[in-house]
Amino acid sequence: MFEFSSYLGLFFAAFGAASLLPLQSEAVLVAMLLSHAYSVGALLLVATLGNVLGSVLNWALGGAVERFRHKRWFPVSEARLERAKGAYQRYGRWSLLLSWVPILGDPLTLVAGIMGEPLWRFVLIVTLAKGARYLLLAGITLGWAG
Repeated sequence: MFEFSSYLGLFFAAFGAASLLPLQSEAVLVAMLLSHAYSVGALLLVATLGNVLGSVLNWALGGAVERFRHKRWFPVSEARLERAKGAYQRYGRWSLLLSWVPILGDPLTLVAGIMGEPLWRFVLIVTLAKGARYLLLAGITLGWAG
């Protein structure tokens, strides 16, 4: 039971870290890797799945932004939203390869939803980026390079 709850904790840390919440799933993953009590493959799968699903939530919220953007309480100015959309148009879907980058990645996934990036392509690119980040982190943590 403890093992399942640990994986569940990693999932929610990764999910939350992909949202606009200031969470760090990397610290949880590294701690679990260093404990040598869990399957490395399962840890990478759970962290990637949680992080990608958190990004899908951002994408979905981005798709809903258009209906609220003119409300007085909306937290982002019209000019800032237009700048973000312009940047996404300029750099395109491949900018989602940076979805793992702290501070930049979460808003980027939101803008992808605003811009109507197809979900299948969004999930493919974001999974590649976030999975590679966790794989690299595991490699560094466990000394796979040598």
